[in-house]
Amino acid sequence: MRGRLRQFRPRTRPRYKGPSFNRLVPNILTMLGLCAGLTAIRVALDAQWEKAAVLIVVAGAIDGLDGRIARMLKGTSRFGAEFDSLSDFLCFGVAPALVLYMWTLHDARGIGFAPCLLFAVCSALRLARFNASIVDAPALPLTGPPPKPAYAQNFFTGVPAPAGAGLALFPLFAALTFEGWDLPGLAAAVRHPAFVGPLLVLVGGLMVSTLPTWSFKNFKVPAEYVLPLLLGIGAYVAVLLTEPWAALAAAGFIYGGMLFFSARSYARLKREAEAMLEPVLVGGGEGKG
Repeated sequence: MRGRLRQFRPRTRPRYKGPSFNRLVPNILTMLGLCAGLTAIRVALDAQWEKAAVLIVVAGAIDGLDGRIARMLKGTSRFGAEFDSLSDFLCFGVAPALVLYMWTLHDARGIGFAPCLLFAVCSALRLARFNASIVDAPALPLTGPPPKPAYAQNFFTGVPAPAGAGLALFPLFAALTFEGWDLPGLAAAVRHPAFVGPLLVLVGGLMVSTLPTWSFKNFKVPAEYVLPLLLGIGAYVAVLLTEPWAALAAAGFIYGGMLFFSARSYARLKREAEAMLEPVLVGGGEGKG
């Protein structure tokens, strides 16, 4: 009887200590993005520029998802933030610089490597500044810089690393577009080191600058603009599927033009906030004589 009772005894499920799989999903995505950036450098060594550009774009798409998924799954952690920054440095700082150097800047000999080096250093400095602004523990309210005012919550300080990589790769996207349109003269012009080098320096400066740029995280669309926005996104996707390099080049060109409007919007919101905080002077009444 004892042997039979042991057979029908319910088995206890072993419990393991550690994070759940849901909390690992953002880190897995970050690792996939890192692998895409490393592979972009690998295929660039074989002069496969289209594949290298696609892999960096894929890394950018993954970078836009892992943080949001981490917040949805409540899997944010200090390790994830540090891992994401290291991945961003390689995918959007090192990989674009090396791809552009092997694509065209090596023709300028030693001086062609200087813009690549500066771009990668600016990317590292921007990511380090971003990490330093993270307040890790709520129990230490004085850790890190003071929180941003309400009007600055929807703005980044400087151009983000993924957007900077897209701006830096604009000559590659444009050259592939012109080559597909059988315009070799324009393709050679945007591929020239005299154009690619200064552009890398300019984008690197924008990344470490204090220029306010829209983050689009809590961007609210007025109701009357919802339908035009959806139609515009549908049209862009159609162009992206038919002319991918032209669509990517246009995206970089449009984002570069938006920097002026984002800075102007930030200045307007700042003036409105400061105007609300100005003290109101109440004049005293005239004395009776």
